[in-house]
Amino acid sequence: MKQITIPAETIPVLEEADICVIGGSCTGLFAAVRAARLGAKVVLIEKHNCFGGAATAGLVCMWHSIFDITGKKQIIGGLTFEMMERLEKRGAIGEFRKGGPHVPRIPFNSSELTLELDALAQEHLGIRTFFHTFFSRPVMAGDGTISAVIAENKSGRFAVAAKFFIDASGDGLLCRAAGFPMRRAEHPQPPTACALLENFRKTGDVDLKALIERNRQRYPDLPCGYSWGTAVPGSEDVYMLSATRVLNCDCMEADAITRAEFESRRQIRALTSLLRETVPDAHVTLLGLPAEIGVRESCHIISEGTLRGKEMLAGNCYHDTIGAGTYPVDIHGNADDSISFLHLTGSRQLFRSRTLVREERWLPEGEFLPFYRIPLSCLVPRGAKNLIAAGRMLDADGDSFGAVRVMVNLNQCGEAAGVAACCALNSGKAITEVDGAEVRKTLNRGGSLVPDV
Repeated sequence: MKQITIPAETIPVLEEADICVIGGSCTGLFAAVRAARLGAKVVLIEKHNCFGGAATAGLVCMWHSIFDITGKKQIIGGLTFEMMERLEKRGAIGEFRKGGPHVPRIPFNSSELTLELDALAQEHLGIRTFFHTFFSRPVMAGDGTISAVIAENKSGRFAVAAKFFIDASGDGLLCRAAGFPMRRAEHPQPPTACALLENFRKTGDVDLKALIERNRQRYPDLPCGYSWGTAVPGSEDVYMLSATRVLNCDCMEADAITRAEFESRRQIRALTSLLRETVPDAHVTLLGLPAEIGVRESCHIISEGTLRGKEMLAGNCYHDTIGAGTYPVDIHGNADDSISFLHLTGSRQLFRSRTLVREERWLPEGEFLPFYRIPLSCLVPRGAKNLIAAGRMLDADGDSFGAVRVMVNLNQCGEAAGVAACCALNSGKAITEVDGAEVRKTLNRGGSLVPDV
């Protein structure tokens, strides 16, 4: 491979802050807001033109239950609940004040969420946001701490100096560039692109899976057939359909993710063409595509404490618990259209080609797990001093990751990262020395409902 040498350059330090957050998903923004509410000066760098990540730019307009599996105890509060209440006032969210054993889905309007996240950020004067801005690399101090990050946008290259950094990039880009060890899953869950369709529900009782299988030869780009979706609150005609799946994709490779973008859109084009041909009177119309494909899994940090499914699903009480959830272990096959669920009600299911092929109990009959816990340690890169990760790059094995990867769980991780960063700054300690119990207490004082150990 040919190489070129880039001349040394002097880069202006555009901002000095207490905390710098890389990535403005709900996870990243919630980290920034929590820190700002504790008095920190925060800089947030986001590559897109809005906050929200998968929930907005990715069109994944679905959160999940904030109650335990009995539906009687609310276990998720904080900024997720705040945003639900704000969306409720705009008629832009489904029912979220009730729970149940099947982990209710909570649809919302992604565009309305975009507006509410804007408002949330701008209500906190301690946050300075850079949209359309890309993280480039860290500037390391001799003792292994990060002293600044280099970013670039239309105005040019610049540096942000900070005392503490939060990697909410999803892919762990800052962690990797700073030299902290990373690992890739042996069989990462495949990415999916959602789409907004008008009049999809007018197709009536069409069996989408069967329709796809009957017409695969004529439309070879059709997706595998597994799909889910939801009506968009506030609209009678718009439906979000998640039907694509790109198999065997390493989402950390630029060429692979580029091919995945092309392939997912070919799948959407083939599917919409088939629907127009098959149900012409429905007038199914493609209204919106995501700004980027939805990545389920890419790279993981190696942390101070790996989250292991065996322990998490045994109901382990971690001394540093910072979140809780009920979303089931949900693992999409990377080589075929299989999907497995391990529900906290005690049942395990395996589907292939949208057909149930096996069902069994993983808990004794009559037993269930009310909720599981998420520890702070799985967010802390091993050996880090002034860096914490928040998002899908957290250190979790396959079973635990299949559950905690959804947004209502990662939202909590973002809030915890913002609070932990402030605890580290205020105490003068490295992030590995922060008291997880103190982080939990601070979270709960700020509106979270993290269960006590």
